[in-house]
Amino acid sequence: MVRPRYSAQKSGMVIRENRWTLTRRIQLFLRLSTAGALQMLLMTPSIEAQSRINVSTPAEFRQAVGRAKAGDRVLLAPGRYGAGFYFESVHGAEGRPIIIAAADPAHPPVFSGAATGLHFVAPSWLELDDLAVENVSENGINIDDAGKFDAPARHIILRRLHVHDVGPGGNNDGIKLSGIDAFHVEGCTVERWGTGGGSAIDMVGCHDGVIDGCTFRHTDETDSTGIQAKGGCARLAIRRNRFENAGGRAVNIGGSTDLPLFRPSLNSLAGKPLSEAKDILVEGNTFLGGGAPVAFVGVDGALVRFNTIYRPKRWALRILQETVAPAFVPSQNGVFTDNIVAFRADEWSEAVNIGPNTAPETFRFARNRWYCIDAPARSKPVLPTAETGGVYGVNPRFRDAARADLRLESGSPASTVGAEALPKPREE
Repeated sequence: MVRPRYSAQKSGMVIRENRWTLTRRIQLFLRLSTAGALQMLLMTPSIEAQSRINVSTPAEFRQAVGRAKAGDRVLLAPGRYGAGFYFESVHGAEGRPIIIAAADPAHPPVFSGAATGLHFVAPSWLELDDLAVENVSENGINIDDAGKFDAPARHIILRRLHVHDVGPGGNNDGIKLSGIDAFHVEGCTVERWGTGGGSAIDMVGCHDGVIDGCTFRHTDETDSTGIQAKGGCARLAIRRNRFENAGGRAVNIGGSTDLPLFRPSLNSLAGKPLSEAKDILVEGNTFLGGGAPVAFVGVDGALVRFNTIYRPKRWALRILQETVAPAFVPSQNGVFTDNIVAFRADEWSEAVNIGPNTAPETFRFARNRWYCIDAPARSKPVLPTAETGGVYGVNPRFRDAARADLRLESGSPASTVGAEALPKPREE
């Protein structure tokens, strides 16, 4: 098996064609993402807002958003606003988004005490900044396309939101996104969501999005997920996030979706191979604990690279198939490279959990560093295909793992892999 050769081009880091190659789809997405072109597609710089609307009560807030026009900035004074806010067709415009934000980011407005904190139906060019949602029973923030699968919500930015204590026991999500195209979730914190199948961020049929620099904290290691991308999700980058005990599957690439809920609709894809998720990039993240950091579930192409994984409780990754309807491909074409995996033999089951109806022979592994903390001689994992350039049993030398500081010491032998080694985007 030939080790892949990398070369720097103007469009970013690409993998040359050889016997060990990514799918062409993943290559294209990696070039766009690494070069920053994807972010350029998602985020058009805002011009000076046409008007600033200051609000300090729930009634003022509801009225201001209901009347907001492209370019308006709705600024909420510190305080508690209740919850259960529902808004339809909030539309900004290119370069003139409608911005809903804290007047004082150091003292964000708080939404709490109802089923859902904020629900936006069929919005476009909408930005939410520095808001807090807590103690709601269903979903913290819900954004969807009103069930119009041919007209997704578009150009949504969520920045520095703090969502916590959602549910707590059901399929309840911190942030729920359904039918969203061209979006960016940045610097958000989600803590303690539904333990009965809930997600910190749940995506159904979302495309061309980035989740970057967020923190996900939970206490569940079985039935919940951190980030879930299913129902036809495609071309997503999950980058530089921190996952702390973020459920049984910290990143669930794919999943199980009722067929009528796929976006685009399966009728429009007749004759084409189908999958729960396609062309997903997971890079530069740090994972502590949880059941499994990454699960490939009904996937057609996903790249997981330059992540730091510390003490997963059951597996490093899973290869599963939950949707077995006609035309759905088996979970296939996953790539797992340049990661640090530090585990304890007395805590986990095995490196890779493989379920039925999958294609593990299509998965590729390269240059990962595997370290068994309590038995270094048992570091080499059993993988479904041979690994190229793997390193086994060498301590990566974290700065202070006991205090959850997984940065590497100066001179670490693992300095070329893991979250800190993620290549920086090239400027065009």
